[in-house]
Amino acid sequence: MAFNWQTFKTRALTAIVFVMVMLAGLLWNRWSFFVLFSIVHFGAWIEYQKLVSKFNPQYNQISAAHRYGIMVAGWCLLLFFTNYSLKVSSLALTDIGFWSGIVFMILLPVIMFIDSKIVFLGNILYSIVGIFYISLPLGLLIELRTHWSEDNLSLSYTVPLLIIFSLWINDTMAYIVGSIIGKTPLSKISPKKTWEGTAGGVVLTIIVICLLAYFTKRISVADAGIMAGIAGVTGTLGDLFESKLKRMAGVKDSGQIMPGHGGFLDRFDSLLFASLFIWIYASFFL
Repeated sequence: MAFNWQTFKTRALTAIVFVMVMLAGLLWNRWSFFVLFSIVHFGAWIEYQKLVSKFNPQYNQISAAHRYGIMVAGWCLLLFFTNYSLKVSSLALTDIGFWSGIVFMILLPVIMFIDSKIVFLGNILYSIVGIFYISLPLGLLIELRTHWSEDNLSLSYTVPLLIIFSLWINDTMAYIVGSIIGKTPLSKISPKKTWEGTAGGVVLTIIVICLLAYFTKRISVADAGIMAGIAGVTGTLGDLFESKLKRMAGVKDSGQIMPGHGGFLDRFDSLLFASLFIWIYASFFL
């Protein structure tokens, strides 16, 4: 795979903007983080439903109540995982998410059954997959942001920042290494990815994140290295999963929101997988 400077420049500039937006959402306060990933949540859902509709036309026939109801139901997970840290007046978003989720669990199956009739099982399955693919990981990312104190040196800043930086570094380094020495295709799903680029990206990500942990003292080098490795590996799996969806749908990009990276799913596919596994590690070992 020959190195394309123009492609790299476009991807790098978009990645820088992405990191700046992530930093703004992360570092301002918890509300900004929640709003940012609420936008990502609905953007990713819209693209996911479009992709599914392309390889399964029956899904395109679902009613508006089903289409948007499942998005809002998934968003209730984001509300629930705010851990009583966000409130409107005296009402906690966690409670709103919990009780709204109960309502959706009762109403949505009825709406889907009435709406979909014969193809009920197929359509509801794709919607459930969307919950686990998009809503749950973003909810767990919100949980990481609200799990610890709001202090500037707390893990509530450090862990989400580590995920975002790890994925950005891994994506960039894997592209550079793969462009220079990549020869062995990683998967038929994404033929441009190579084993050399993937391995190089993960190794360099671990090294950079460990160095940052060593000099900033915000988290142990061991924990930083492990989570960077988890992000690199699972982020690649997330990228392959989304590539499979696009191949099934017969499209190059899930959307056009980000030049050089496509849509929401194209940019956040790695984050969706990495957030889940890093949340598991952080919950048991941090």
